[in-house]
Amino acid sequence: MKKYLPIVLILFLSACQSTRSGQLSQADADMSELTEYALSLTGTPYKYGGTSPDTGFDCSGFVGHVFKEKLGKALPRSSEEISRLGVAPKSSLLKPGDLVFYNTLNKTYSHVGIYLGNGQFVHSPSKGKSVGTVNMNEPYWKKRYNGARR
Repeated sequence: MKKYLPIVLILFLSACQSTRSGQLSQADADMSELTEYALSLTGTPYKYGGTSPDTGFDCSGFVGHVFKEKLGKALPRSSEEISRLGVAPKSSLLKPGDLVFYNTLNKTYSHVGIYLGNGQFVHSPSKGKSVGTVNMNEPYWKKRYNGARR
């Protein structure tokens, strides 16, 4: 048996690696579906307290709706409460589907959006506007960035 132990160990580790790769692929697929769905809501009007594509969204209502529809996960109602969930990745390591937070009301974590990749995020911005994408490196957003959650 000792003679076969290295082979058994290699086979075991290979199986573990394959399983882990499969999980990563599923996670990437889930986030791809999540971001595609978020983008499909582009043009939905902003509505304070809104949580529905039929009537409109505020920022946390938008994020909550997308996560509930695509991942079956219920998020807290406010962006500040959402900011306490998950782990905080470095901004240089953001992945599509990560939540990005901003100080837009002179209060940290007062705004939330969904990171799409390439410095872009999708969000429901403010009264009179609608769901859309913006570049987080624009001076307005860069100055107000509070961090991210995965």
